[in-house]
Amino acid sequence: MAALLFAALFASTVHAVAQDPRDGADYARDSVRNGEFVRLEHLLADAEKRFPGRVIEVELDQDDDEYEIEILMRDGRVVELKYDARNGRLLKVEIDD
Repeated sequence: MAALLFAALFASTVHAVAQDPRDGADYARDSVRNGEFVRLEHLLADAEKRFPGRVIEVELDQDDDEYEIEILMRDGRVVELKYDARNGRLLKVEIDD
């Protein structure tokens, strides 16, 4: 049993090391620190100003360097906004019923 637990822990550690170093929050944080990306809080403030509601999801598409922000609006609809992470420009708005 202990051997299985050790094997599972080791496998997950190896998987984490093998991942692309550009994955996740570290990539976004480093890009902001290096001046390559706009700070996420600025984009969130703009999104919430345009579409008041509750932010339900934020995702960084690393292929395009775009932030996708989803907001549940007061009327129950969900709006998805796409921002260019490099300059903060709003690229697209989709409202789902």
